[in-house]
Amino acid sequence: MATQAKAAVLRKAGAVAAIEAVTLEDPRADEVLIEMRGVGICHTDMVMRDGYLPVPLPVVLGHEGSGIVRAVGSAVADLVVGDHVVLSFMSCGACVSCDDHEPAYCHAWVPLNFFGARGDGSTSLTDASGTAVHSHVFGQSSFATHAVVNQRNAVKVIKDLPLELLGPLGCGIQTGAGAVLNACRVRAGSSVAVIGVGAVGLSAIMAAGIADAATIVAIDINDTRIALAQQLGATHGLRSDNGDFAELAKQAGCPAGFDYIIDTTGIVGLVNDAILALAPRGEIALVGAYAPGTLVQADTTHIMGGGRVIRGVVEGSANPKVFIPELIEHYRAGRFPFDRLVEYFDFAELGAAIEAGETGKVVKPIVRF
Repeated sequence: MATQAKAAVLRKAGAVAAIEAVTLEDPRADEVLIEMRGVGICHTDMVMRDGYLPVPLPVVLGHEGSGIVRAVGSAVADLVVGDHVVLSFMSCGACVSCDDHEPAYCHAWVPLNFFGARGDGSTSLTDASGTAVHSHVFGQSSFATHAVVNQRNAVKVIKDLPLELLGPLGCGIQTGAGAVLNACRVRAGSSVAVIGVGAVGLSAIMAAGIADAATIVAIDINDTRIALAQQLGATHGLRSDNGDFAELAKQAGCPAGFDYIIDTTGIVGLVNDAILALAPRGEIALVGAYAPGTLVQADTTHIMGGGRVIRGVVEGSANPKVFIPELIEHYRAGRFPFDRLVEYFDFAELGAAIEAGETGKVVKPIVRF
């Protein structure tokens, strides 16, 4: 039986999505119906809204959802009605990357997450007039009271934590933490610089502490964010307008450069400068939202001669069904207090939540249902 729901439907690029009545079809054999409890606001939502990363319209965005399983398809084996889940990105489960347990680099990642449809081109949503609405953005489209999702991107979690808090673990939080713990595999005693300390960057700061890095440097132009980063484990807080990155490395006690640099800004000029501040054998991880066609400029002799690495990172190189439970355990143990980034909004306040994230007033807004 179809499910009646409310969803924020975006009908024009750059516009404000209006909450409308929609109908969700029943989950297919490999899908589950989720009653949403919370959804984080991510910068990627704004990029898609504004058409810089184009998605088909009309569409329901939202990709940091958490909720309760209310129905399961006939082929679903690892989830039952009543389970609490965090929703993450979608992957095909059949390509070489998925076989290697690297779903963030799924060969079908772009169509499965950005085309606003299932892999076969179908959508699970219709509006009040019966017209199809694009769904399955990041496999979920969770700016809605309910969502139909594939079992692959629904991660079962324990029930003793506030479920509405956990949604951002499915994207922004795991992106920053995973860049440190999964992609770069930061060594104990090393130095880590994080450029841009929003939700992704602050997650990287906390993860660097988990990795037992000796020097953890928060670099930003927002003094309030820098101060928060220091409360969350950064050993140094430096402004990026106070000198080039090689000079910042010296100020942080790393005259040979940083062992690891995590760029969350997507600003290529900062990346080009930061590459020059890598220590021999150092790595820079690119996790920001870079505009298509953006070119990094690097002296090949500097890269080759020092064995330096420029690494692209998607979703923290995470296997969500493994990594999200690990992050929850770090949170429960007090090592990963990502709740300090959060402020809650009601679903009717979705526009205000997006504005709070866009202006930087709130690090990680979460809409709860």
